[in-house]
Amino acid sequence: MGNEKKRRSRSKERVDNSRDKRAKRSRSKSKERGHKRPRSRDRFERRDPRDDKVERREEKHKSDRDRKDERDRKDEKDRKPSKDIKPPLEDLKSQSKADGKQEAVKKEPLSLEELLEKKKAEEAAKSKPVFLTKEQRAAEALKRRQEEVSKQRKLQDDERKIIQSMQMSRQEDRKEDRDRDRRPRDREREEEKQKDKDKEKEQDAIKERYLGLIKKKRRVRRLNDRKFVFDWDAGEDTSLDYNNLYKERHQVQFYGRGNLAGIDIKAQKRDQSKFYGELLEKRRTEAEKAQEKVRLKKVKRKEEKQLWDDRHWSEKDKDEMTERDWRIFREDYNITIKGGKIPEPIRNWKESAIHKELLEIVEKIGYKEPTPIQRQAIPIGVQNRDIIGVAETGSGKTLAFLIPLLSWIQSLPKIERTEDADQGPYAIILAPTRELAQQIEEETVKFGQPLGIRTVVVVGGLSREEQGFRLRMGCEIVIATPGRLIDVLENRYLVLNQCTYIVLDEADRMIDLGFEPDVQKILEYMPVTNLKPDTEEAEDSKLLLANYHTKKKYRQTVMFTATMPPAVERLARTYLRRPAVVYIGSIGKPVERVEQIVHIVGENDKRRKLMEYLSKGVDPPIIIFVNQKKGADVLAKGLEKLGYNACTLHGGKGQEQREYALASLKSGAKDILVATDVAGRGIDIKDVSMVINYDMAKTIEDYTHRIGRTGRAGKTGIAVSFCTNDDSALFYDLKQMLLSSPVSSCPPELMNHSECQNKPNQPKRRRDEMIFA
Repeated sequence: MGNEKKRRSRSKERVDNSRDKRAKRSRSKSKERGHKRPRSRDRFERRDPRDDKVERREEKHKSDRDRKDERDRKDEKDRKPSKDIKPPLEDLKSQSKADGKQEAVKKEPLSLEELLEKKKAEEAAKSKPVFLTKEQRAAEALKRRQEEVSKQRKLQDDERKIIQSMQMSRQEDRKEDRDRDRRPRDREREEEKQKDKDKEKEQDAIKERYLGLIKKKRRVRRLNDRKFVFDWDAGEDTSLDYNNLYKERHQVQFYGRGNLAGIDIKAQKRDQSKFYGELLEKRRTEAEKAQEKVRLKKVKRKEEKQLWDDRHWSEKDKDEMTERDWRIFREDYNITIKGGKIPEPIRNWKESAIHKELLEIVEKIGYKEPTPIQRQAIPIGVQNRDIIGVAETGSGKTLAFLIPLLSWIQSLPKIERTEDADQGPYAIILAPTRELAQQIEEETVKFGQPLGIRTVVVVGGLSREEQGFRLRMGCEIVIATPGRLIDVLENRYLVLNQCTYIVLDEADRMIDLGFEPDVQKILEYMPVTNLKPDTEEAEDSKLLLANYHTKKKYRQTVMFTATMPPAVERLARTYLRRPAVVYIGSIGKPVERVEQIVHIVGENDKRRKLMEYLSKGVDPPIIIFVNQKKGADVLAKGLEKLGYNACTLHGGKGQEQREYALASLKSGAKDILVATDVAGRGIDIKDVSMVINYDMAKTIEDYTHRIGRTGRAGKTGIAVSFCTNDDSALFYDLKQMLLSSPVSSCPPELMNHSECQNKPNQPKRRRDEMIFA
């Protein structure tokens, strides 16, 4: 029994202890939640366990409600608008109340389920669109507009600053330029002042040296003066001197581009321009950039051209020659061209397109440099184009047509069989006089004989049968005068079935001598199947060269003359196809190197005037021109009686006598040649020092050719003319010639002559008429 009582008392104590522990826990929880438990009257009063269960249940419900309220408050917080939009007043009040409650209730950590729910609620709230009010949208737009305006103002301010800085730099550059311009003037003034000071110092030094020392007044020291005087006297300075060694001291220069402290003004300007260029590059559009590229290319090309133009054409290679260089080249040699696409002239023999064999012959004979007519006419002739060459006498026309002719014949088969010889020559050269024909023959033999090209001369005064025999043997070139060639053609000594090249030398002279019908008749004897088309094909070098290398070649017609009268132009238009015209110098004017002297005398005074010139001791050979054959013989006999070696040349002489007269003058056996106009054209006699027109020529063209016998091949000469009143028809043209010549002067009697005041065949002006009262 005692043990049972002990057990019951122990179990009761256990129950009481556990009850006390529970009560303590509940009290601590209620304290934490903010609930005050009413004090019991009796601390150690016992309570019913059922009451404890009810209290616990109520506390649990209360904590659940508190959690729910807290969750609702958080959801409302998440649903609130952004910070920028102000919440209404009621929301703020409710929020402040909720905050107060939240502070009152102590927070508890959320469970995992609550966190997940909270996260889902936040995502749902974010996905919902937020609609702004009208005032909020207006405020946002105003804000954006203000930002844009501020950005634009900032850009404008930056641009203004850049422009101002550039203007300032330009002003500084201008100021520097002005200062740079002033510096030399200021320096000169300072130098002049310094020179004056130096002179004064030198004078003072001389005076002191030779006149004695200048006694300076001694300073009287007063009693109240200081004992030591430290004032510097400029006269005691020995460092300054008028010697240049002391005056112009060396200036120390620092590192860099030769300027002080390495500052380079050019480099600074370059940097500024680079900055400005980059700025422009940013602001330019694509179209402006493309235009700028094109402009820079043009500027570069122009600079390159200027670099090339700085050199003369003689310093360049042929490949480097530009169109401007060729124009300057032609101007230097007084070459004028006309007639479509004309090839470039020859600068020297090596650059020409002539065969090597011909070039070797040219060098062997000694022709160092081509003449102006040869420079331009040879490339045209090699292209198989028709040519009209207008050049003064003695300008090298013979070689100008001879080299293309020999190149032409070399491209053809050699005439060896009798059947080929019967068809005639490949080329014909027509000359107005026998002497000119024989002179052309000499040049042709020089060049043609080494190449195996045979030449036959057909002129009057020689046996026709002998000439026919030589033609029968076969030849490639026939040199003839028009009259004898027609005679040979009519008598069937010669046919022109395979003649494809014809040269008319001194065409104007042939027409003057009345050979125009004969020339036309000779051209009719030539075949017409190989005529060039009178179209642009006659100017196309590619088509002509393609035809040149075939068997059926086009006919090539070449015409050379010293003047261009209307009859020659008419002949050229009839028989030449799209010719290239080459002018050398002035057409129809005398050589500028010939000094022309004119005397107006009577017929009886001519012999006396002639003897005055001959007695001065003129170097031979001399040519004296007369108008009549009989007058030539009489004058030559008179000169021989006076002791002069004279010979005659005119149409009445036989061929052998004419050849002998020319040969004796060329060899120096005779000093004077008295001749008619037969010797006025094409005759080349070396170093003729003087031409005397004893009888004035009938036309100004004949006068031009006569005085052209002197001053040839770059040498000077003198032409003396004796005029009478019977020659007044030529006075006007003669006066114009003398005035245009740089080395001649017009005599007063010719200048003031009545016939020189008006052009011939024009009515006189009323004031020029002489009225007899």
